[in-house]
Amino acid sequence: VAEGYVIGSCIKHIPIAGRNITYFIQSLLREREIGIPPEQSMETAKAVKERYCYICPDIAKEFAKYDSDPTKWIRRFEGMNAVTKKQFGVDVGYERFLGPEIFFHPEFSNPDFTTPISEIVDTVIQNCPIDVRRPLYNNIVLSGGSTMFRDFGRRLQRDIKRVVDARLKLSEKLSGNHLKPKPIEVQVVSHHMQRYALDYDGIYLDHDLGCA
Repeated sequence: VAEGYVIGSCIKHIPIAGRNITYFIQSLLREREIGIPPEQSMETAKAVKERYCYICPDIAKEFAKYDSDPTKWIRRFEGMNAVTKKQFGVDVGYERFLGPEIFFHPEFSNPDFTTPISEIVDTVIQNCPIDVRRPLYNNIVLSGGSTMFRDFGRRLQRDIKRVVDARLKLSEKLSGNHLKPKPIEVQVVSHHMQRYALDYDGIYLDHDLGCA
């Protein structure tokens, strides 16, 4: 949305949603947890996603962190078998950050789609008219329940900023270092309507938040 108008030609759909994260976590749990009732595996994966998942800044460092001190980072999910009424438990480890990581490494769950969400957002803005690109980079508004993961906005902002800065450096290099592009501010905005923004008209959201 730019200046109150939807740029329809720049709308982009990605085949990743909350259910894909749930399916991915379900598959991870199935590989090592044998105590989960089969008929409750989806329900358990969804509960794990909603209670324990978050976005990490560096996946390699996150693996190392869990390996060095697992008791500090592993969580225990307790559930009840709907048939036998017996308690069952699940250790939640790497799933905490690997689940939502598919937004930034979609190839983890879908080998046919490998473009990170940060690159998609950048491409969409680059396809917009040149005079609205800077305001759009400075007002990237999050919407939908899947953007509610802790540090989602921070990671997205950092990754988009890296893509933008790399392009500016390349432009400067191609000019023989004669042209110094003006830095582009990147800001990802969280707001009180974030979880339900998909059901909220984009133009009104644009007006309420003062976004470009």
